[in-house]
Amino acid sequence: MATTTPTGIPEPVINEATQLITNALIVLKPYLIALTPMERRTMTKMSDRSYPFVEKTRDYTISLPQFIPPYMDAAKLNTDLELYDHLIDLLRLSKQLTNGLDDTAMKVGGACFSNALNYYGTTKQATKLNVPGAKNTYEDLSKRFTKNRNDKEEEAKEEAEEQ
Repeated sequence: MATTTPTGIPEPVINEATQLITNALIVLKPYLIALTPMERRTMTKMSDRSYPFVEKTRDYTISLPQFIPPYMDAAKLNTDLELYDHLIDLLRLSKQLTNGLDDTAMKVGGACFSNALNYYGTTKQATKLNVPGAKNTYEDLSKRFTKNRNDKEEEAKEEAEEQ
């Protein structure tokens, strides 16, 4: 019988999915780019609302080429739009996967943290009752809940970067 993860996903399935995702990254990596935060903020973006405009423009460059400005590469518009369609399909699939993984990890992680908090609460109570061995365990686990000034500053920095 195959071992399973806490969500009931068999380990061979996890291993296969990991290999498939890794393969997808390897195959796509030479074609993918990384934008800087500034580039992401300042560049022109195509949304669902602008897509029909771009598609219609592409069609007009074919049916009415006399209006193509000399500095525009109409063939590139066509190939870029085809590539965009493929990338959006991949992006939608990967978002479904990412959302499912995120939700599942959140649920499982929350269950782990709840169980850890229950254990911590037991060690805290056992420490109050002077149960042997409880105090060291409680003190070690309680470090998670003590914050010094540097921790608070670091946490504030992380929160500011996330926004």
